[in-house]
Amino acid sequence: MKITDLLAKESIDLNGRVQNKKEALDAVIALMAESGNISDVEEYRKTVYAREEEGTTGVGDGIAIPHGKCQAVRKPGLAAMVVKEGVDYEALDDEPVDLIFLIAAPNTKDNVHLDVLSKLSVLLMDEDFVKELKRAKTKEEFLEIIEKTEKIKDEEEERRIAEQETAKPAPKQRMILAVTACPTGIAHTYMAAESIEKKAKEMGLFVKVETRGSSGAKNVLTDQEIAEADGIIVAADTNVPMDRFDGKKVIECPVADGISKAETMISRILEGDAPVFHGNAKTAEHSRGDKNKGGAGHQIYKHLMNGVSHMLPFVVGGGILIAISFLIDGMSVDETACRQKCGLSSARLRRSQPCLKE
Repeated sequence: MKITDLLAKESIDLNGRVQNKKEALDAVIALMAESGNISDVEEYRKTVYAREEEGTTGVGDGIAIPHGKCQAVRKPGLAAMVVKEGVDYEALDDEPVDLIFLIAAPNTKDNVHLDVLSKLSVLLMDEDFVKELKRAKTKEEFLEIIEKTEKIKDEEEERRIAEQETAKPAPKQRMILAVTACPTGIAHTYMAAESIEKKAKEMGLFVKVETRGSSGAKNVLTDQEIAEADGIIVAADTNVPMDRFDGKKVIECPVADGISKAETMISRILEGDAPVFHGNAKTAEHSRGDKNKGGAGHQIYKHLMNGVSHMLPFVVGGGILIAISFLIDGMSVDETACRQKCGLSSARLRRSQPCLKE
């Protein structure tokens, strides 16, 4: 299966005219519906918007890759839109987006299409490829550019895999490892892997990246590699087995940082500015995304409970002070009654037994 097998002409718009992110999403969803891949457009729309709430799919450099995986998708597909003037998409780099690829993935066990979609994500890291797509004058030319580049990248990938099977760090060469994962395991997982790998090689390092996408874990890190590594980057918004990194320097971050801040994180490891990870049985899996998971209601509840936790000491302390005040009040002596009963003057009473209220 090729990328062009998933992208129909009717799902391409080279002159998109949208004013904001919502209009952009609705426009590409409508393009996807034109292909006949969606059985329930509204259900699919909700899935795409729900994914967007987890974190923007505007990955930077003018590119956005929204995606949705649900029962409403009959078969995998792509839709593409070029926005000549750009649109504010709340992208990671806060720059306007002018190229949008929408992904539709069926919620089935057959994930053969995910390799194709991950390939597209990696292709979009190629600046020359993206520029060509944006300059395409016809839908046919747009598809031809994708087909030509995909063929070249396939050949390069075959060579890379063959080399990686036997590759080992050169003497004294520093080694960086990484794990990337996103909730749907379609786009960000592979874009982060490509970004980290590319930057590490530019910096003269040996690098290996484990991807944990919808089609499972690939390029899994070995115990020996972990033991020999200078450090590990875990760029993930979903569960990742972490105990294997016990005692190693590990930087944990959102998968988006793996795309946009790869050099910064690699430099931190090389400079020794990374915390040592300590795992235990209860932390066999770590989810960076757990800190951000849930909708607005969940977030409000979480913060309210956090506030209550911080206020409890004051509430308890206040209750204790009130109880003490009642105790003192109950122990207070009525000076007049005491004087009448004991025949003591106020002065003598104060000298012999000072009033508790004083």
